[in-house]
Parts: sequence; C-alpha cells; structure tokens
Amino acid sequence: MKELTLAEEILLTAIWRLNDNAYGVTIRKQVAEVTKKNVIYGTLYNSLDQLLRKGYVTKTRGKPVAERGGRSKMFYTLTSSGMQALQNARELQRRIWDGIPEFSENKS
Repeated sequence: MKELTLAEEILLTAIWRLNDNAYGVTIRKQVAEVTKKNVIYGTLYNSLDQLLRKGYVTKTRGKPVAERGGRSKMFYTLTSSGMQALQNARELQRRIWDGIPEFSENKS
C-alpha cells in the first residue's frame, strides 16, 4: 500500500475523529484546530475527492436541510482501506522516531 501524504493523513484523522459528523465544514474546522492553519474549501474538496478515488473514504448524502436552502450535506466515512492506511502511517511514524531521544531545549 502506498504511503499517505501528510495532508491525507491529517484529513483521514479528522474524519475519524468526527465519526458520523464528518462533512466539509466540520472537517475544515478539525483540520484548522489541529494544524493551526485554515484550509480553502476548494483545496479541501479536491483532497477529499482524491481520498474517495483512492478508496480511503466513502461519501454519502445526508437529508436535505431547510437552513441550507434544501441542500444536503455530504458526509465522509473512513473505509477499511482508509483505516489500514492510517494504521500504516502511524506505524511508519513510530519507526521513524524509534530510538531518538526526546527533544530538549538544550540540544541544537
């Protein structure tokens, strides 16, 4: 399986954290909270479409909401492949950092 990019990893973990409430606005807020950076909606949806094409997420249409002018929210859910990709990414990070002592302010 191909390794995730950092952006993919961030999006997949956001979707995982949000569980049944993972749609564009909440995903964007979760990403901003974790990264301390704002994501442009166009970039967000392009990245979500890539994750969909790779089979890491599924997309389902919610019920139409009057407050949204009758439009539906699109909800995202991790697939088993997406969860496996996240587990592989976490294991890779563990291997990368394994054996390296904690950072301290005294080290350059």
